[in-house]
Amino acid sequence: MKALYLKEIRSFLSSVIGYIFILIYLITSGLFHWIIDQNTNLLQGTEADLIPFFNLSPVILLILIPAITMRSIAEERRTGTIELLFTRPLSDLQIILAKYFAGVTLVIISLLPTLIYYISMYQLGNPVGVIDSGATFTSYLGLILLGSVFVSIGIFASSITSSQIVAFILAMFLCWLFYDGFGLLGSFNLFGSFDTIVQYVGISFHYDSIKRGVLDSKDIFYFLSVISIFIYAALTVIKSLKK
Repeated sequence: MKALYLKEIRSFLSSVIGYIFILIYLITSGLFHWIIDQNTNLLQGTEADLIPFFNLSPVILLILIPAITMRSIAEERRTGTIELLFTRPLSDLQIILAKYFAGVTLVIISLLPTLIYYISMYQLGNPVGVIDSGATFTSYLGLILLGSVFVSIGIFASSITSSQIVAFILAMFLCWLFYDGFGLLGSFNLFGSFDTIVQYVGISFHYDSIKRGVLDSKDIFYFLSVISIFIYAALTVIKSLKK
């Protein structure tokens, strides 16, 4: 599994795919948070915090993560190399997890340079250091968990088709549905007393809780549960390919 994980990391970083993902994320984030004159600009806030960054990043990742996961299994299926993977001394779960952790690693690598945002706001605060460091790093954890869910969704979408385009569109739709779709449905009061339950299914409900600096075990369990569900779904699809 370690060898396949490292191979996936090298495939990201030895080609333009990984660097394009990192650059697009950082450039887009930098423009919206430091250059463009909008409410996402960190310099226009009345308080020293990174709330605009943590509000916008999920939207960017919702598009970019499906773009890097769409080829993870779909390309293997299209070229027939999935058969070679099956002959390796790896279980189906190890194959899925290797690709999953490689995607999560790339997300974390992309987020690391944004720590300069925290350092900048720390120094720009009046007084210096007024930013809530605890809430900031809790929010970073929430963003990593959110990105990890998106990766698991992308791996699942990539497993059910040999077309990267189909995998990308499906993954992006599912990421939107889980991030914002359920919360939007719950806000329309269509389900009566079940509206709260519908909203609870959505990622934003739990992500917003973590952004407030509250690290609740229920939210952590939610993220881990959704990740497990999509990994299991991808595993089921992979097993079906061997029949």
